[in-house]
Amino acid sequence: MKLLLSRYGYSIISFAVILTLWEVASRLTGWSAQVFPGPSMVGQGAIELITSGKLIRDSVASLYRVTVGFDLAVLIGIPLGIVLGRMVRLSKFINPLIQFLRPISPLAWIPLAMLWFGIGEKPAVFLIFLSCFFPLVTSTVIAVHSIKPIYFQVASNFGFSRREVLTKVIFPAILPDIVTALRMTIGIAWLVVVAAEMIAVQSGLGYLILDSRNALRMDYVMVGMTTIGIIGLMLDYIMRRFSEIDEIKWRKLSA
Repeated sequence: MKLLLSRYGYSIISFAVILTLWEVASRLTGWSAQVFPGPSMVGQGAIELITSGKLIRDSVASLYRVTVGFDLAVLIGIPLGIVLGRMVRLSKFINPLIQFLRPISPLAWIPLAMLWFGIGEKPAVFLIFLSCFFPLVTSTVIAVHSIKPIYFQVASNFGFSRREVLTKVIFPAILPDIVTALRMTIGIAWLVVVAAEMIAVQSGLGYLILDSRNALRMDYVMVGMTTIGIIGLMLDYIMRRFSEIDEIKWRKLSA
């Protein structure tokens, strides 16, 4: 218990202060509970949503879409980034297109996504894929370009095959940067899925917030917002732990 308090004490105090100020503000502003519900009312709403199973179902639905879109971006974006990082001529041909599309917000693709894929899972997954794909490609290209040329010269002297260069030179060298990029893009994916679910699907935390707003259940809206924040913290913690494990392995390989 003491270890827990020493490690997370400031975070616990911070959240306790925020909840207290929130409760005081909800009572003193004069706004009705339907407009500005306090933590106690939101907690009651959370119990209702958990008991009915709706909060669990919507959370799982959002996590499923993020997982599928994120995994597709990893499977396509990282290999493409490695290829573009190693093939200069191909990079000069494709990179301008990537840099043109990269600044476009994934939300700007919503009309086209709905037109191409209809209503349901596919447009949401497509938007998440786009939000992760371009940052991963760009980060991978930069990581490959940062590899010192001497590593490839040594690999050539030892007669490494292309597969050996990939597995023994490129992957170990770019892994720390890729893990950092993955941590950033999972956060972007979690932001985009909420917006996509407000338009393209009828489940998920984004839909829960929109549907609750239409029903004037602001307590449910805040439950959805709180759940998004909690899951976002969990995802960031998982990726941070993954990066720490990778850093330890990287130090062992470099020693």
